[in-house]
Amino acid sequence: MDRRSFLRTSALGGSAAAATALAAPAYAQGKRKLTMVTSWGRGLAGVFDAAQKVADNMNAMSDGSLTVEIKAAGELVGAFESFDAVTSGQADMYHAADYYFISQSPAFAYFTTVPFGMTATEQNNWYYQGNGMKLHHELGEIFGIKSFLAGNTGTQAGGWFRKEITGPEDFKGLKFRMPGLGGKALGFMGASVQNLPGSEVYQALASGAIDGTEWIGPWADEKAGFQEITKFYYTAGFHEPGAALTCAMNLDVYNSLTPQ
Repeated sequence: MDRRSFLRTSALGGSAAAATALAAPAYAQGKRKLTMVTSWGRGLAGVFDAAQKVADNMNAMSDGSLTVEIKAAGELVGAFESFDAVTSGQADMYHAADYYFISQSPAFAYFTTVPFGMTATEQNNWYYQGNGMKLHHELGEIFGIKSFLAGNTGTQAGGWFRKEITGPEDFKGLKFRMPGLGGKALGFMGASVQNLPGSEVYQALASGAIDGTEWIGPWADEKAGFQEITKFYYTAGFHEPGAALTCAMNLDVYNSLTPQ
């Protein structure tokens, strides 16, 4: 595959790919700034840095004609308001996990992860070699956005608990933070499922507002400090075999970009 084809078919190639001299005049009359809102607190390990990498790549691929300005959760809109901000035109794009938006359509979960679903490698194969990207685009366009995968946290751990879990009955009445269809599965087991932004999880766990949480995995979880306030950590998790992240752009903004 030549370089032009690669950029066109990569996760962000269609939105702002221009590393050749011929592409530079596309914004010769002035640089264009695009605002990216995220579901992540600034500096949140493993996810905010993924958004930063997407922005850096877009800036570089457009040869500086596009500048992506990142707004962390709460800086322009709340963590879970990023979807509405982009569909309404308040922001140009978001970086988030699409399963935060299953209230818009349950199908969004499949572009993050589902219980006992695909690993990161399997999801990338489906997305880029099967019909995954096509379906993502079709779903997004219903809501006026153009969606692309933009990162993956890998297989996620079962989570942190204030008390030991010895059987399924221990989930009854347990206040547990888990988004997406995994959270709905725990709800069927009797858990009181909470969907909290990542930046709010530590305080909720420390205060007792929740009894447990899943987040990402040992590296990001240690950065978040959950080991400081809970005694029990279960590494095996059914809920997120490979959680993909998404960058979605307002469709009108996307269509206003040049082919380059």
